[in-house]
Amino acid sequence: QVHLVESGGTSVPAGGSLRLSCFASGQIYNSGTHCRGWFRQAPGGEREGVAAIYTGTSGTWYAASVKGRFIISQDNAKNTAFMQMNDLKPEDTAMYYCAPKRLCGLTWADTTRYKNWGQGTQVTVSS
Repeated sequence: QVHLVESGGTSVPAGGSLRLSCFASGQIYNSGTHCRGWFRQAPGGEREGVAAIYTGTSGTWYAASVKGRFIISQDNAKNTAFMQMNDLKPEDTAMYYCAPKRLCGLTWADTTRYKNWGQGTQVTVSS
């Protein structure tokens, strides 16, 4: 059973920075390597992909809306993925979630490909 815990969300003013963490416990896949995705969901909106990292190669993927502002990284020894969020905007306000799947690639942002989700961490950016 895989258990994910997101943390680091809080309220910040526009232009500020935050670092989110996603800790995973349990055996994700037999090989250990996998894709770890970050997603967000604003009130009344759909869950959307923000960024993803493949733990085997540290390859990364980003949504166009956050590219250049957010940086995803990992600490495999701690089973933790991070997302550094810079130059935050009010439209970044959302609940942020992480989830694993076997590979990233073209479907990295497809929420239907992910099976296990954490409880999320709230990010609120004030103008």
